[in-house]
Amino acid sequence: MDAARVEACFVTVAGEVVQQRLGRAAGQVRFEELGPVAAFPVVPGRSWGPGWWWSSTTGRLVAHGSMAMRMQLMLLDRERSVTGLAGRPVRLLWREDDGTVRSWVPQLFARYADGGALLADCPAVPGAGGPAAQRAARVLARVCEGVGWVYRRLDPPSPVVAANVRWLAGYRHPRFGADGVLREAVLAAFARPRALAEGVAAVGVPLRAGPMVFHLLWSGALSAELADRPLDAGTVVGRGVAA
Repeated sequence: MDAARVEACFVTVAGEVVQQRLGRAAGQVRFEELGPVAAFPVVPGRSWGPGWWWSSTTGRLVAHGSMAMRMQLMLLDRERSVTGLAGRPVRLLWREDDGTVRSWVPQLFARYADGGALLADCPAVPGAGGPAAQRAARVLARVCEGVGWVYRRLDPPSPVVAANVRWLAGYRHPRFGADGVLREAVLAAFARPRALAEGVAAVGVPLRAGPMVFHLLWSGALSAELADRPLDAGTVVGRGVAA
C-alpha cells in the first residue's frame, strides 16, 4: 500500500474535522496535540472503561480506552526520547485494490525528539485481534514507513515490569522532585550503586527521600533493574544501573 493512497482524518485544536493525504498531514500536523478523532468504545459488562492518563512528558491529559493502553502510555511516558503523546488522534482511510474502502484508528500516537513518530495499537494479550486488525497492521506498517513513521502492535510487558512501572508512575509528578537540595543529596547517596533502603537511610530523611528516589527512577536520573524482581528495599539503585 502506497502512502499516497491513504487519507488522514483528524479533528483540529479548533474543532474542525479535516481529511487530507497522509503524506501531507504527517509533515504538517502536530498529532500529539490533538484530541481523539473518535470516542473510545464502551463495552457493556466490562469493569474497565475509557479514562485519562496525566502525562509527565507533556503535562496534559491523554485519553485511553483500556488497561492495556494505559500501561503502554505509562511506558512511553517514561521513555526519555518521547516528547508528545495522544490517544486516537487520527483515522486512516484507504481503498483496497478491489475498491473496498477501509479505515483504522490506531490507539496511540507518540512523537519523538528527533521528529519521528509512532502509531500503535495495544492488544491486551500478544497476538490478539481478528483478521481486520491483522490486515490493518500490515497496511499501516508499510504506510507509516513511507512517511517516516513507525507502526507497531505493542505487546504487554511482563507482570514484574508492569507492577514496577505502575509503582514508579505514582511518583511521576514534578512535585516529588521539587526539592533541589534533597535531590542532590539523594543523587549523592546513590553515586555508587547500592540497595534502595541503604541509600535512603544514608540521606537521613527516609519519609522524604523515598518518594524522591522513586521520582528519580521514573525520570531516569537514577536507574534500577525493573525486569527481574519487584522493587523492594534490596533493589540496587544507582546511576547507570542496567534498567
